[in-house]
Amino acid sequence: MDCRRCGKVKTERLDFLAGNPFYTKRFAWYVGRRCRQSSIREVARELKLDWHTVKTLECEYMQAQLDRAGKPAPKVIGVDEISIRRGHTYRIVVSDLERKRPIWFGGADRSEASMAQFYTALGPRKCWAIRMAVMDMWKPFRAAARAHAPQAAILFDKFHILRHLGEALDAVRRSEYRQLSGKDRSYIKGQKYTLLSNAENLSVDGRAALARLLKANKRLNTAYLLKERFSQLWDYRREAWARRFFEQWRDSLKWQRLEPFERFAAMIDRHWDGIAAYCHPENRVPLGFVEGLNNKIRVIQRRAYGLRDEHYLRLKVLTCMLPEL
Repeated sequence: MDCRRCGKVKTERLDFLAGNPFYTKRFAWYVGRRCRQSSIREVARELKLDWHTVKTLECEYMQAQLDRAGKPAPKVIGVDEISIRRGHTYRIVVSDLERKRPIWFGGADRSEASMAQFYTALGPRKCWAIRMAVMDMWKPFRAAARAHAPQAAILFDKFHILRHLGEALDAVRRSEYRQLSGKDRSYIKGQKYTLLSNAENLSVDGRAALARLLKANKRLNTAYLLKERFSQLWDYRREAWARRFFEQWRDSLKWQRLEPFERFAAMIDRHWDGIAAYCHPENRVPLGFVEGLNNKIRVIQRRAYGLRDEHYLRLKVLTCMLPEL
């Protein structure tokens, strides 16, 4: 239409149109919902659209999801890093553990400076409202939390700790495999994931293989029982009881010749404050969300088939737990 003021021809903005004027918002939202379960290529083939058109409409949909969710004001945060490509290229993901959704994706690596970018974006007032930060035992994450949110309790993630324990058990398995030969060696070969998995998650054949393995090798049987027993640490409600359990567990390592477990016990002792914090009732938050989010991000990355657009990956991560529009 012609503008009477400036004499130029202008186009009226219609609220029902998407950013791409050839499509309505209703259709863009439909495309965005389809892309939550399928890849861009599959949706483009199904709707007979160009690949770039589908991606543009999905990005608009995800941005609308973020706008509706509002700015975060977390009280309990979870911090973890993800690898976005080969060559140790990391980005940091911060989650709101009370609202159960990721709220920040960024940084150039997993350094303290990259972690500080989150606190800077959040602002001093909201940083002081954080009462707890759940993270792995990576030192730069702790340093950034103490610098920008010193009032927050630091709690080390149970699943990262148990991953270190699983690595210690696997180190014992490899050591035994190198020392044995013949039939004794055959019991250990190919049983890494049988040994590291939870017994309740194994099939009938897996449980039978685990029983044969533990019966055939005494050191592996001892290491496996120690690994299973250690998870009881998070059942205690008082720090003194938890410490007593840990000291008894560490004492049981004597004369067992399990050096990987001794190194693990020394690591736990160095980081005890961040582990014992879980004993306090106000710090008992669900710890599985961060690990579940990592699994969801890996699914997104596999579905993207090597997509290098970091802005797109950021939107996918930040909206993966948000409700549909």
